[in-house]
Amino acid sequence: MASPHKAIVVGISGCSSSGKTTLSRLLRDIFPNTFVLHQDDFYRSEVELPKKHGLLDWDCAEALSIPDMLKSLKHIHQDGTFPPDLDSKEDQNSVGDCPVKDATIEALKAKVKTWTQPGNPGHGILDSAPQPIRLCVFDGFLLYSTSMAAIQPQIDVKLFLRVSYAKAKARREARSGYVTLEGFWEDPPGYVDSIVWPNYVDDHKWLFENDDVEGNFKTEVLQHTGIKSQDGGLDINMTTTLEWAVELLMQQLPILAPGA
Repeated sequence: MASPHKAIVVGISGCSSSGKTTLSRLLRDIFPNTFVLHQDDFYRSEVELPKKHGLLDWDCAEALSIPDMLKSLKHIHQDGTFPPDLDSKEDQNSVGDCPVKDATIEALKAKVKTWTQPGNPGHGILDSAPQPIRLCVFDGFLLYSTSMAAIQPQIDVKLFLRVSYAKAKARREARSGYVTLEGFWEDPPGYVDSIVWPNYVDDHKWLFENDDVEGNFKTEVLQHTGIKSQDGGLDINMTTTLEWAVELLMQQLPILAPGA
């Protein structure tokens, strides 16, 4: 029999600029014994990236090392620690000012702290146990694509954030750029319309009725895959999203914890 997992992996996926990294960092601060793994830390070197429309394509599966990603996720489950050979560049990238009020964050921290106390469902999971498990929040733009089938069994809770084309474009084009293995990348003009949004549509349309990523989910697909997304449509604010994610994790973690 395999040893119980020493970590629970929570995937947070969605289009670029949907709020994945902001939500991941907030959950790290709210839940004890939690760390973040970024899919963006598995990019191949710039010379290995494919091109599309004459531009480097950072937003496709071919730009990522899926074997390294799988190796890291297996390590996290088996050892409960951040991969020792992974040097995170993504944590050097800014996500701007936090859109959630400090008072809301503190209230959620207090709620989670109560949840971990004796007699409550979260007691002895992430702390207050001889061998507490860890929570790994894994954020990435391509976690639930069919091209990522190899890593999906390593994701215990699957969250999906939605964003409209207009909001994704505005947010992405407002960014200064990204720290990379080679230095720093800035999107060239037209990158969202040529690369980011078309790739997002191609990789996720299978989740939606009529292939419309701004429309309705296929309910049966969500049920089959276990992917969870908020009700309420597109561009839900981060405060509401954070409250939803915290509630969902407080429900799911006692079910997934070893010995539950």
